[in-house]
Amino acid sequence: MRRLLVVTAICLCGCASPKPTFDGPRAFADLTRQTDFGPRIPGTIGHSECEIWIQEQLARHADTSWAQQFKGTVMGSPDSALMSNIVGRFNPGDSRRIMISAHWDTRPHADLDPDTLKRTQPVPGANDGASGAAVLLELARVFDSIPPPIGVDLVFFDGEDGGSYGDSPGAWCQGSFHFAAHLPSRYEWAINIDMIGDKDLRLPIEGHSFRLAPEVVERVWKKAAEINETAFEHARGPDVFDDHMPLLMKGIAAIDIIDFDYAPWHTTTDTADKCAAASLATVGRVLIAVIYDL
Repeated sequence: MRRLLVVTAICLCGCASPKPTFDGPRAFADLTRQTDFGPRIPGTIGHSECEIWIQEQLARHADTSWAQQFKGTVMGSPDSALMSNIVGRFNPGDSRRIMISAHWDTRPHADLDPDTLKRTQPVPGANDGASGAAVLLELARVFDSIPPPIGVDLVFFDGEDGGSYGDSPGAWCQGSFHFAAHLPSRYEWAINIDMIGDKDLRLPIEGHSFRLAPEVVERVWKKAAEINETAFEHARGPDVFDDHMPLLMKGIAAIDIIDFDYAPWHTTTDTADKCAAASLATVGRVLIAVIYDL
């Protein structure tokens, strides 16, 4: 009788649908690990070491992974720098594919720092860079343990934050422009995440996303409401030219999840103490809910 009960329990567990969970503290550890490398400015040691580390993490969990290298420019430097978009692919045989992306580079100069003497210093990039990449790395672990029901590419864009104010858009989102020009797949839709680690997380709908990819916006914000993630506010936010824009220009329905109301933006105070594991988990849970409901 005891053995029969054990077998029955195993059968019942095996028949239940797996429910992926997002580990916020583990994602936060990935955020701080990136900041430990120092600024991730293309052409620097910190950038090279962080690139190797991200590639190692993806190699452990993704079905396939690779780096898409290109030459780009860095704010304040006359020389070009080697940059890398890093891609982790899950369910490579599935012709239906979506993409989740974030940038992993950091801004060379803290040109909005309230202390004018610090404006030539680099930005630590805890929120502006490391937060989105940390969520992607935790999603890689989730997808490895419970494969998603559709093909998913996780894309870490380089060269997002090296432009000067007033430059053409291509000076800013260099990695996503390069990726959009050399797409490895045709994506049904895409979600870019940026600056989503703020302790006081508020996520209104980014303006370009609202106008140009309303069906993806509705999918995400509706799911957030269903699981009671109130940081996703059903209100319109500012227009932000971010890494989703080159994808939109290629005809891919892409949106940007971003908290642009962040005082340490482009300053030397964009450090890990301004971020929270709970904020990373909020975004991670919504992305998991959206993907595993497909």
